[in-house]
Amino acid sequence: MTELLTLERVSEKVVTEKVVTDIAEVASLTGLVRIFEPDIQLCHLPRSPDPLIERYLVAAAPRLGEGFRQVVDVQQGCAASAFPDLPGRQALVNDIAFIVAVYGDLLGCQRVALRLEVIRRAMCPRFHVDRTGIRLLCTYRGPGTEWLEEGQAVLAKMGHGAGGMDDEHSGLIRSRAGVGRVAPFAIALLKGELWQGNDHRGAIHRSPAVPEQDAPRVLLALDAVWD
Repeated sequence: MTELLTLERVSEKVVTEKVVTDIAEVASLTGLVRIFEPDIQLCHLPRSPDPLIERYLVAAAPRLGEGFRQVVDVQQGCAASAFPDLPGRQALVNDIAFIVAVYGDLLGCQRVALRLEVIRRAMCPRFHVDRTGIRLLCTYRGPGTEWLEEGQAVLAKMGHGAGGMDDEHSGLIRSRAGVGRVAPFAIALLKGELWQGNDHRGAIHRSPAVPEQDAPRVLLALDAVWD
């Protein structure tokens, strides 16, 4: 692991490292390597919100449209010109560059497919597993991604097995105690079923409802690009 993952740019609050079934909450950047453990499907690192970024997104959200997508070099991040020129822009650009570098270091990739999504309603309101390798999510504004512990899911009720019913009524959720939510500004790594050795498994997650007072939700998503 390189020097990058020893940086202390993480939450100021003390977090006790813990694992709940296939979900791992870690206390440091180095702890994010737990996503490579076979039984861990979601690994997240809480961070303290940055008030400068929060204020920027309140002002900039109406001018962000639906967001944007681009492929970026892990050493460069995304250009400031992609964002409205308002106070706080550079703080967001710097944080995204930091997260991109962490992700690239973890996955060993040189380029990353970056999406910044500006969301006014739940995009994927039902629990599902992505057909991806390892995806990074960071919610900068609004509620964070929700997860369902693997042991609390009736997998036959996911997707078409739900019979058109929502998660709360389909029988998918064995216990509400198994439902959790990634905190805003946290770095979350979600393993998909295309990750090697993870066939028919993956982080079970969904987009949260977005209350009107919290809209829009602003979400950063990263996927490795392999040349």
